[in-house]
Amino acid sequence: MADYVYMMESRLTPEQQRGVALVQEAARAHELNLYLTGGTIRDIISGLIIRDLDFTLQGNALKLQKDLEKAGARIEGVDDELKSMFVQLPGNVRAEVAMARSEKYGKPGDPPEIAPSTISEDLRRRDFTINAMALSLNPGSRGLLLDPFNGVADIEAKLLRILHSYAFLEEPSRLIRATRFAARFHWTLEERTQARYQAAKENEYIKHVAERALGQEIEQLAYEDDAMHVRRALDREGWLKVLHPRWTLARVDAQGLASLLKTRQHMTGLGYSPDSSAATMYFLARRLPARDITAIQKRIPRKALVEGWRSLEAEARALAKLLTSKEAATPSKTWHVLSAARPETILFLEVTARQKAVAQKLRNFLGKWRQIRERKLPFSEMAELHITPALPAYPKLMEQAFLLLLDGKLRSHNEILRFLKPFAPPPPPPPPPPKRGRLPKGAPEAAPAAEKPGKGQKKAVEAAKPAAAAKPAAAAKPKPAAAAKKHAPKPAKHKPAKKKAAKKKPTKKKPAKKKKRR
Repeated sequence: MADYVYMMESRLTPEQQRGVALVQEAARAHELNLYLTGGTIRDIISGLIIRDLDFTLQGNALKLQKDLEKAGARIEGVDDELKSMFVQLPGNVRAEVAMARSEKYGKPGDPPEIAPSTISEDLRRRDFTINAMALSLNPGSRGLLLDPFNGVADIEAKLLRILHSYAFLEEPSRLIRATRFAARFHWTLEERTQARYQAAKENEYIKHVAERALGQEIEQLAYEDDAMHVRRALDREGWLKVLHPRWTLARVDAQGLASLLKTRQHMTGLGYSPDSSAATMYFLARRLPARDITAIQKRIPRKALVEGWRSLEAEARALAKLLTSKEAATPSKTWHVLSAARPETILFLEVTARQKAVAQKLRNFLGKWRQIRERKLPFSEMAELHITPALPAYPKLMEQAFLLLLDGKLRSHNEILRFLKPFAPPPPPPPPPPKRGRLPKGAPEAAPAAEKPGKGQKKAVEAAKPAAAAKPAAAAKPKPAAAAKKHAPKPAKHKPAKKKAAKKKPTKKKPAKKKKRR
């Protein structure tokens, strides 16, 4: 049996894990059963990118609104009828918290009758088997997977399967969703589902689609990783005109979308997590008239997305103006300005900037300047001065050094040393001198320091010589050879005794040699 708790914890990002814990704590405070459902479970099991978190509560989900806001979450939209809300959790985590409900449809296109229900009934009302799963987050059953329609098997087979034969009739927007899922996952429709899809398309069930459902499908385009690929699939099936009559592929800025995707991937690699949904919608509808853009924005249920879309250009202009002012006159000042800007604004301006100076500063910020930090820091001179990360001032030192490098003020060895010396720790104190005194028997004495004795020391040594000589040899302590030799009394010099002059014996004189005559 699969360990879904481990799978969830290993697949979710740290920010998403904190978001799950936050909603779980709020639900427990109100004694409501909580489940992770829908697309979140599908993406966890399939290994796909987890774009958002879907929570379902057995009870009124709006009770959690104040608790989530106190914890730093931002409420981006509320549906009083469905008792659900769109939430931006701390860490830029997008989530939906909804009430478990049942839906009963009358005529096609009419809004369903909504009623609170259990989690099992909520799963029965869903669109595809891969979305009809729930993972319990409750203390007594945490990690239990509810999969009444065997969605795990369809994920493994990469199939899209509807729950019942009337799925497209009750909710025609599922036709658009099936095309969108097939394009995003590169999956196929199950045989029976494909037949029902074609029948619904031929019978024009899509004419009965509700405005609310169209708004949800438009919004989902903003979060697609490859929005252009999905748009082409919708255009082939004819669903693009359903979303808006004049919304054709010719109205889409495909080049801008491609550049946006590339820049977003680059920023993600640098550690940023920009929300590109507003910028995606901007390029998807860039060539539409203003009145058509306004009509599309009115349909989107998540109002925070609409506000971000509308304010994109104004924020980008303000940032571009700041980058050409005195506040960004040097590379270090430019770094401060861009570090304080929103990642979404940097992303959009990088794609749309027309001023060469602005574009160059953005490229340096996202590329060249970061390479300087990686290649030139820390300095080799730090080892000479014993400057290590253990110092409290180390982070501040590194930041100051980086800014000086950007401005070209740390180029030579002497300049670097001059900058680092105030941060260098003081030298370690010298070791304490060895203690002097009488040692216990058997302990070796430390060798004395090789210093010349002073006048007082000479007198003490001379006074100690007779005393040392008076001690018996058996009581003397063993000393090292060097020390014993140094402190041993010098032996008295004895002059050799004069020998008595012995009587000289008379010696016979040798006869002198006669000189030879020549």
